[in-house]
Amino acid sequence: MSLIVTSYDRATAILARLLPDALLLLIARIGIAAIFFLSGRTKVDGLLTITPATYELFRTEYALPLVSPEVAAHAATYSEHLFPILLMLGLLTRPAAAALLGMTAVIEIFVYPDAWPTHLSWAAILLPLIASGAGRWSIDALIRTGLRLKG
Repeated sequence: MSLIVTSYDRATAILARLLPDALLLLIARIGIAAIFFLSGRTKVDGLLTITPATYELFRTEYALPLVSPEVAAHAATYSEHLFPILLMLGLLTRPAAAALLGMTAVIEIFVYPDAWPTHLSWAAILLPLIASGAGRWSIDALIRTGLRLKG
């Protein structure tokens, strides 16, 4: 039995070296950024011109309490562009991931409550980014390193 445990421990140690936290966090950043950014691109023409269909969608299917459809359309569309870009860069990662987690909660509660498996998977990607940050391969890490060198 100890041979099995020892072999398992060796194999997991090799995998841990091959899959450092920086790589896992980078993959999480890219993966979740792609989901939200591509969703944002469906709401615009050109660079950031919100389409009439988007406004209609927020008047009907995406209708939210307390927020006008026009405000919601702008907030969602610009958020789906800005926060994924920040995640890709690894800049302000924790606030960007928290904003997208909040957006996910709004979508789950008010828009598509039956889509909880999808939203749970998004949360599973966003929560480690909120807890750990972007990792070593990010602008956040470069800024932190630069501040340590100066301070």
